[in-house]
Amino acid sequence: MNVCKNARLTPSRLALMAERIDQGGSAKVAAQAAGVSTMTAHKWRRRHRLGPKAVSAPCA
Repeated sequence: MNVCKNARLTPSRLALMAERIDQGGSAKVAAQAAGVSTMTAHKWRRRHRLGPKAVSAPCA
């Protein structure tokens, strides 16, 4: 998968953040640890649940 040059997170870091939230962690804490907003954390958690096709969205 191509990673945007301005991407704050790699696919593995996105998966880690989503898994932390799924395991009962706070989205706010996971987002702060990853350096993204809470809204972004929720967005990537939703995409992570949908599977690899949703996570590999191209750069905007």
